[in-house]
Amino acid sequence: MASVSDLSKGNYIRYNGEVVQVEELQHRTPGNLRAFYQIKMRSVRTGKIVENRFRPGDAVEILRVETKEYQYLYGDGESLVVMDNETFDQVYIDKALLGDAVNYIKEGVTLLIAFENGTNPITAEPPSHVVVNVTYTEPGVQGDTATRTLKNATIDTGAEIKVPLFVNTGDNIKVKTSTGEYVERVK
Repeated sequence: MASVSDLSKGNYIRYNGEVVQVEELQHRTPGNLRAFYQIKMRSVRTGKIVENRFRPGDAVEILRVETKEYQYLYGDGESLVVMDNETFDQVYIDKALLGDAVNYIKEGVTLLIAFENGTNPITAEPPSHVVVNVTYTEPGVQGDTATRTLKNATIDTGAEIKVPLFVNTGDNIKVKTSTGEYVERVK
């Protein structure tokens, strides 16, 4: 166990039996009252933000988190199979760790995965952008370009996104994995 004063932003701790990451940490001494730490934490599983006050002597459990790069191989039901780039070990991780970004990544993409105590995956981070192929989209209407008009397009991962009118079937495009937004056309 460590003291609250040993914490810093980005640490993972166990709070109320749940793994949380410290988002913000402030030491406050209001007027004639005792000092305290105001800590804002984000739950790793649910993404909820929790705030709490701790006294300077309170004990917290700081978790040892190891982060490694893994290559995404394929999906298997509600899990993803990823491979360690150094040892070639295959690991199953839950699709929920990636959130909506799982709809935009394809095989071969490198993911950054954090493990608690080297065995239990707690977070997975995809690259910020991926290049995908447009498998189907309606042809754009010529002359309808006075405003930034978007149309639906299906990409090779099966997800549907909005793209500008000039994008055609077979084009490679760059997509932001966090939101699924079109970024640019890639040659």
